[in-house]
Amino acid sequence: MIAAQTAAQAMVAATARLRAAGVDDPARDARVLLAHAARIEASRVTLIAPEELSPDIAERYDQLISLRAIRVPVSHLLGEREFYGRRFRVSRDVLDPRPETEALIEAALSEPFDHVLDLGVGSGCILITLLAERASASGVGVDLSEAACLQASANAVQHQVQGRAEILQSDWFENIDGQFDLIVSNPPYITLSEMEELSPEVREHEPRLALTDEGDGLGAYRHIAAAVPDFLVPGGRLLVEIGLGQAADVAALFDAAGLSDIRVIPDLDGRDRVIGAKMPG
Repeated sequence: MIAAQTAAQAMVAATARLRAAGVDDPARDARVLLAHAARIEASRVTLIAPEELSPDIAERYDQLISLRAIRVPVSHLLGEREFYGRRFRVSRDVLDPRPETEALIEAALSEPFDHVLDLGVGSGCILITLLAERASASGVGVDLSEAACLQASANAVQHQVQGRAEILQSDWFENIDGQFDLIVSNPPYITLSEMEELSPEVREHEPRLALTDEGDGLGAYRHIAAAVPDFLVPGGRLLVEIGLGQAADVAALFDAAGLSDIRVIPDLDGRDRVIGAKMPG
């Protein structure tokens, strides 16, 4: 039986537990998870701070904090993550949407497109965001993971773009027909040697298939470079997210594939984040 506490007391105790477990921002997580346990908006936590938690809320909160203390990501505990102003359902079957990837969205939206292909669709956050922002566009999202395809399909329904989004299980371009004026991808780019350096939240709770190619981190870009000329219309664009220090290697692969207008696009922190290229017209 959990001793009766006010919401404020419970948050202080939870913050201490999470700090001891090595969680990066324990106070924030304690607050967000209390709101989730109490089924209120996080902005209302201050209002309930003086109130004693009911036994059912206290028990839910204790379970959430216990899971967070063993480094289960907050997004998995909430079941969702915000990306480009929309909430996406997530699970351990898909890569967590990250704010850095919004640089790819901005680059994609900077020019018109009608038909987009998302390689490694995951949660669907990239494809669905692009379709939601461009009501006239349609697209295809592919993933090797059946579970990821199901997650992306559910998110497409949630954001009401399912009529313009086709989700397919495919090993890269294997099951793709036709051509596109925009191809996007956030592929697995972490090297095998870097995997052990990742936080427990990522290394132990996100799909390994979406994180690493089990090699030098460039395997996905080689696949894409080899096949993309067959699937881009003349003048069509390719945009891929990259990892730290990969810009020159990925640009060289795309140049060797005959793509033009190759450029490196930074994220908001100024880090090389996206490589853009075009199919010669």
